[in-house]
Amino acid sequence: MSIGSNSPEDERPFEDVSEAAHPSIGRALQQARIAAGLTVDDVSTATRVRIAIVHAIEADDFTPCGGDVYARGHIRTLARVVRLDPAPLMEQYDAAHGGRPAPTPAAPMFEAERIRPERRGPNWTAAMVAAIVAVVGFVGFTAFKGDDGTTDVADDTTPSTSAPAKPTPKTEKPVDEKPEPSDSAIAAAPQDKVTVQVTATDGKSWIFAKDHNGRMLFDGLLKQGESQTFQDSEKVNLVLGDAGAVELHVNGKKIDDDFKPGAVERLTYTKGDPQAG
Repeated sequence: MSIGSNSPEDERPFEDVSEAAHPSIGRALQQARIAAGLTVDDVSTATRVRIAIVHAIEADDFTPCGGDVYARGHIRTLARVVRLDPAPLMEQYDAAHGGRPAPTPAAPMFEAERIRPERRGPNWTAAMVAAIVAVVGFVGFTAFKGDDGTTDVADDTTPSTSAPAKPTPKTEKPVDEKPEPSDSAIAAAPQDKVTVQVTATDGKSWIFAKDHNGRMLFDGLLKQGESQTFQDSEKVNLVLGDAGAVELHVNGKKIDDDFKPGAVERLTYTKGDPQAG
């Protein structure tokens, strides 16, 4: 008999039955994400939660979240995107971290994690145009005033018998006022640009849009009945949080793709016939 040797059966890893029956929070979110066919990058784009934090949560490491309040908010947001009921996950988190924390205003909860829109500097072009108009107006007013003050008086004081000439009325041509294009006038979309209109028809949906330079055009929730129009010289990139709830018109044409309710769609449209990227 050999003492101290192990059989192959003793070296097999122990199978944790409880983990399979009751997965951890991170494991449950990871499994639901994979089942939904989403990558970590897809989830990060749809929720605005950084990729590193998504990886950490799926590994049950909530330290990068910055506290229980932020961790609970991230868990709830990730669960909704991967179509998982967040209530059991919240109960599981509270049980493991000493109960539910005190209420915190919702507004600043995700402020640290959201990508803020770039700040626009002063509109120097408009300021320069206004300054030029003011200078031209001042010069014209000064010249007009100088002409009135230097008019010569005729030496001949004999009154003229001819009738004064009647001023010829000036006929001013009416200025053609072109109406401003409205968001609803999608049929008149210019041919040299790509125009995309998103309308929430069957519910609300989170929308993210950017132009061909990567500059953000819109980042927010579109409620039912609301509409947003985006335009760029080359292409418009979209992420739809719930593609089944919206209706798309691209370059004046309705997109008839059969999007599923709750599906996250990443789309790119360019000039010409609508093409989904």
